Amino acid sequence: MNEPQTGQATPAIREADVLIVGGGLSGALLAMQLLRLPGARQIVVVEPRAELGRGEAYSATELGHTLNGNAARMSVEPDDADDLTRWLQAYIADGGWPESDQQSVPVAQLFPPRGLFGLYARQRLAQALAIGERNGSSLTHVRDEVIDLQTLEHGVAVTLKGGAAWQAGAAVLATGMFPAARTAQRQSSGLNAAALDPWDVDALRGLPVDARVLIIGSGLTMVDALESLNQAGHRGPIEVFSRHGLLPHVRRQPPPWEDFLSQAPDLRSPLQLLRELRRQCALAQAQGIDWQAPLDTVRVHIARLWSQASDRERRQFVRHVRPWWESHHHRSPPQGNALLERLLNEGRLSIRAASLQGVDSSGPRIRLRYRGQDEAVWVEGDGLINSTGIEYDWRRVDKALPRQLLQRGLIQPGNLGLGIAADPGGAVLNAASVPAQRLFAMGPPLRGQWWESTAVTDVALQAKALAERLA
Repeated sequence: MNEPQTGQATPAIREADVLIVGGGLSGALLAMQLLRLPGARQIVVVEPRAELGRGEAYSATELGHTLNGNAARMSVEPDDADDLTRWLQAYIADGGWPESDQQSVPVAQLFPPRGLFGLYARQRLAQALAIGERNGSSLTHVRDEVIDLQTLEHGVAVTLKGGAAWQAGAAVLATGMFPAARTAQRQSSGLNAAALDPWDVDALRGLPVDARVLIIGSGLTMVDALESLNQAGHRGPIEVFSRHGLLPHVRRQPPPWEDFLSQAPDLRSPLQLLRELRRQCALAQAQGIDWQAPLDTVRVHIARLWSQASDRERRQFVRHVRPWWESHHHRSPPQGNALLERLLNEGRLSIRAASLQGVDSSGPRIRLRYRGQDEAVWVEGDGLINSTGIEYDWRRVDKALPRQLLQRGLIQPGNLGLGIAADPGGAVLNAASVPAQRLFAMGPPLRGQWWESTAVTDVALQAKALAERLA
């Protein structure tokens, strides 16, 4: 750490038992589980946002930005799948979310707005805080950003952007996701320098109503971008470019299907899984059952399958299967899909399978160079949106803490450059692959460890297990 300048007082070092880096959903769920455990402990969450539990995903204010899973799939309680459903029932009965009746389905099948889900998570955290206070525990929210972290013999020391210093018995990297739209890109394309934020409705209102908008990426972030444009009053043409031109399927409510993977422990490789999954989907369709039914049984096995796969098998999956897995597994909520279909039917939305070659924003209009099946061409538009999703490679995240941790050798990139490496219990692996004693990670940073490490149910399970380990 830098020595203080002459005449300046050394900042007082404050102490905590557990310091959580990031106060989005991951950090809030870990704090919630720690507060519920017996014993007194000081918990500090460093999060620049005003509210804990929302993070990037659940700070949305537009009703059209909904969860991509229905209430029955999104409980923050790992032992109570109906918790969000009951909360929504009570909230709606008290007059909240009057627009819910437009979905005309049971509460368990509702797709709530993300902002409303953030409120639910905050209320569950508040209830846990009341329990913790009775046990002598405390929760402190520090509105700042961790820019450096060092390990000590008996804990960790962190430095905040505002200059404050903390020491803790243990620290947890619960940094959540780094959206590509808000992450500095190092490619020569300069994409983000010219792109608009897919969730910033106010910025999109600055476009002409009839603007020709170009969107890079065709996944769920693109669906959000369409809703943001719709809320901004946009009525012009929209062109979407992605490498494979695949759109997310709409999420339906299929009937139960037998958990075929639990009956087939020998299925290990991505190719074996893909073949059997196709067979199961064909069986379902032959019986008049939605193909999504067999697919939905796979989710509980993803972490096991990914962790036991070889590096070669993982590379095969990412290279050959991932685009189709993403479009089939990460499905669009019905409201978002309805808007997408309407825009397609109106002829305002077009999808191109193409790879981005470059962006030129030097002129009055945005120029985008892409390569399709034939030669590379240029296309012009009035606005550009980066909807390429999440940046999981910490080596490409232009933030102080990831840079410092990598430079110090306290972390190493995860499998295939996805997140960071850790042991099965969340202890971070350093550059020599030695598990840390005082530094842990959970949620999206562990994508390389578990592949699907972003879903609410997965994060909730990780939070409970890690809290018990820390306690």
